[in-house]
Amino acid sequence: MRVLFASSEAHPLIKTGGLADVSGSLPPAIAACGHDVRLILPAYASLREQGGWHSHGPLRLDGVRQEVHLLEGRMPDSGLPLYLIDAPEYFDRAGDPYRAPDGSDWPDNHLRFGLFSRAIAALAEGKAGLDWKPDLVHCNDWQTGLVAALLHDRPVRPASVFTIHNLAYQGLFPYSALQAIGLPDTLWHPHALEFYGQLSFIKGGLVFADRITTVSPTYAEEIRTPRFGYGLDGLLSYRADSLSGILNGIDDKAWDPGSDRYLDTPLDPRDPSAKRRCRAALCAETGLEDSSDAPPLLGFIGRLVEQKGIDLALDALERPLAEGRLRLVALGSGERRFELAMQALAHRFPGRVAVRIGYDEALAHAIEAGADAFLMPSRFEPCGLNQMYSLRYGTPPLAHRTGGLADTIVDATQDNLDAGTANGFLFDDTTAEALSEGLERLLALRTTPAWEKLIEVGSLTDFSWSRSALAYSNLYKSITCTETA
Repeated sequence: MRVLFASSEAHPLIKTGGLADVSGSLPPAIAACGHDVRLILPAYASLREQGGWHSHGPLRLDGVRQEVHLLEGRMPDSGLPLYLIDAPEYFDRAGDPYRAPDGSDWPDNHLRFGLFSRAIAALAEGKAGLDWKPDLVHCNDWQTGLVAALLHDRPVRPASVFTIHNLAYQGLFPYSALQAIGLPDTLWHPHALEFYGQLSFIKGGLVFADRITTVSPTYAEEIRTPRFGYGLDGLLSYRADSLSGILNGIDDKAWDPGSDRYLDTPLDPRDPSAKRRCRAALCAETGLEDSSDAPPLLGFIGRLVEQKGIDLALDALERPLAEGRLRLVALGSGERRFELAMQALAHRFPGRVAVRIGYDEALAHAIEAGADAFLMPSRFEPCGLNQMYSLRYGTPPLAHRTGGLADTIVDATQDNLDAGTANGFLFDDTTAEALSEGLERLLALRTTPAWEKLIEVGSLTDFSWSRSALAYSNLYKSITCTETA
């Protein structure tokens, strides 16, 4: 099948979060299943500056007056064909794909990603001047949500899949955005794009795509409940027969402890001496105290926001840090109040707590390799990737039982330990007390022989993209057999 994979970011070209990791790794894995997969992204300034692009000339898009060109190239690592939608007025600017340098959302995001969606739809319909036309368009998150809505009434159209990576981000804009984008008023009703008086980009995918997927089986169930549905649980329950959860994978070449280019020496997760060397290197890099009798080192990588349970962590970690029973290394950025609180924690416990605000790929790999355990107290987590990296690197995760965390971590209960299936620690309630109880279980098991078995089970678990890609390949084939035959 010919598949157009549409995303607003893809590693290693442009990344703000997990969507980029998926968009960089899943398409080539699907291509390995025998499909002709091509990726499409906006032509952000940082991408255009890399050069080497072939221009197919101007694109004529309905309702768009701006100059738009289609560029073609290849993904750096996989060599997968890549299209860029070049609209300098919208994408050639400083900041990340969604926010200005001051951290505020670009006020014209509705126009930017409305144009991007129109360009994807034009290519999907064979109106981009290419000798290639997809059988299926696979869109991801709200930034591409309008594509299925734009294609839904075409007499001949490709099949469509829409993947929810995080339902909390819906692309909500006032009614005026509908007119500014040039969408018809027929789409302004609750059974289309209207959502409590706002235009919802994500509803375009949820209402009109042939199939809806999300990034873990548990999250597919959670988003059909009021707690996790953000007002869309009714719609998702209505479309339950078209909704499925396919667990994300990880790039097992980039995240291979035995050949990780960011590590000074290869890591065998089951070799305690190799783990000690990685821990010593991490401590030297971050200024943490390190000795043979130093307390366990807990790692954290992620956004410093409530979703990630940062407030729970701040409350739960204070006591074991003060008692000298724990060390912490954290990497991330987010809400200023949490950044300041994490920095204050490092100030109170010098040598025991190291905090880096921002993102550093090399340090992220060093934390996964050098920490003794990994912290993920997320209130919700559609899939999560860091717990899978941690398991692969012999760093048992401690996490809230939700979404993809529940699907990948087997709690170290006595029954699971006896069965040889445990690989980490889960807690059920989103409270500091529940997190503290989980942490105490972790610290108690850390000094027993069961810890080595925990590491062995986690490090041997298969989280490669080939498993996910096969599930998507089968899903694609099922749509064309029923909807477009």
